[in-house]
Amino acid sequence: MRSSSSSLTTPADPTGAFADLLARVQACTVCAAHLPHPPRPILRASPTARLLIVGQAPGRRVHETGIPWNDPSGDLLRQWLEMSREQFYDASRIAIVPTGLCYPGTVNGSDLLPRPECAPLWHLPLRAAMPDIRLTLLIGAYAQAYYLGKRRGRTLADTVAAWRDFAPEFVPLPHPSPRNRLWFKQHSWFEAEVIPMMRERVGAALATGDNGGAR
Repeated sequence: MRSSSSSLTTPADPTGAFADLLARVQACTVCAAHLPHPPRPILRASPTARLLIVGQAPGRRVHETGIPWNDPSGDLLRQWLEMSREQFYDASRIAIVPTGLCYPGTVNGSDLLPRPECAPLWHLPLRAAMPDIRLTLLIGAYAQAYYLGKRRGRTLADTVAAWRDFAPEFVPLPHPSPRNRLWFKQHSWFEAEVIPMMRERVGAALATGDNGGAR
């Protein structure tokens, strides 16, 4: 049984416009001919979300469960964020929209690239429908390429190290895949400098209203 990808109509969506948009995204079949399985766009979003997490594309386990970041990479990401699963999957506060919405399959044991059709087709309308987004985490080279374009560095490490250049809108991060253990070891400044900064900015983005009241 598929788990729900997001809450639908909310008090902030009285006309159901956001629910209609989300339904269209979840019904998308644009790249069906290029996928190893029937399309299954996986995302979580709501019109009240304040933090947007943009990753690469669902892996096999995420495709099977319908839950984004439901794998060892997600476990490390939640550790970076100091969040429980309940906090992480609260779509009213945190939107999760990958660069590619469907599982692209694998080759030689590695996930294929996110399908290029998804981000240009769906990110703009989704972002427009989430006006309260205060901070966007760009996880991995593909998210950074789409959102930062020519502003990104020559390498992923260069982009992450230059995080000040993208404030206050974006925080670029490496992918929290177990396969990147060597990268983390070689770039110890990431854990010492970037993670504390990210936690502080995420906390500020998720804080209640600017005047001290909940929004």
